[in-house]
This record gives sequence, C-alpha cells and structure tokens, in this order.
Amino acid sequence: MTATRWLGLATLTVLFATSALAQAPSAVGRWTTIDDETKKPKSVVVIYEEGGKLFGKVEKLFREPNEEQNPLCDKCEGTLKNQPIIGMVILRDLKKDGDEWTGGTILDPANGKTYKSKIAVEDGGKKLKIRGYIGVALIGRTQYWVRAE
Repeated sequence: MTATRWLGLATLTVLFATSALAQAPSAVGRWTTIDDETKKPKSVVVIYEEGGKLFGKVEKLFREPNEEQNPLCDKCEGTLKNQPIIGMVILRDLKKDGDEWTGGTILDPANGKTYKSKIAVEDGGKKLKIRGYIGVALIGRTQYWVRAE
C-alpha cells in the first residue's frame, strides 16, 4: 500500500470515528422505569421514532405475585379508559430540540393524568431523564429511567 493511499484511509477512519462520537446517544430503545418511592423497577417502556417524533409504549410491568399481572388503566379517560396498560402508548409527540426532545406528553397510568413532557439522554446513553409537568417545566416531576438490557 502506498503512503498516499494509507494516509487517505487513515483520514477516512478518523472522520468516521469523529462523526460517530459527535452524535448524541439516542433515546430510541428499551428503558426500565424506576419507582420514585421504592426505587424498584416498575416497567419497561420501548421508545421508538415515527414521523420524526418519539413515542413510548409500555412493554412489560414488574408486578408482585399478588397483584393483577395485566392491569387496566381504570383511572384513564376517553379511549384509554379500562384499556390494558401493557401495550399502551404513554409518551407521545416528542420532537428533537437540541440535546433533548420536547413538546410531547406523558401519561401516568397510576393516576390517569397526562402531562407535558421533555426527555434527555444522559450518562453516555445509559440514563433517560424524563420531566413531566403542568404549565411550565419548573413545576413538575423528574424521573430517571435506565437503559434495559
């Protein structure tokens, strides 16, 4: 291999490596939600992209043996009333906004309420910061989800 070809190959390798490092970790994937109070895993939510927006669907619930294994959202309203929580889309319409996704909503099946939402990937793609709020983002609740294996 000539020195010129080797230098060209090395330059391309550096360019590809640099562009890969420059990309922010994606929120797309499987995430384990953590209960605020018990700090135990609560569910697995699959985040996916559709039409340039992010959505999140409940894939699995971690339930005690004495609890209903496939509960219904009895506190939800409208078309979600009494629908199974497993398979339910709880994150909707988040749009990329710099290093985070904003402008969407999150549903809390525990109380049936929908909140404005924004999310950001942290810790090199290992954690997802979820903020649910009413009105302005300063007034709300933050959860941290961890990437599911």
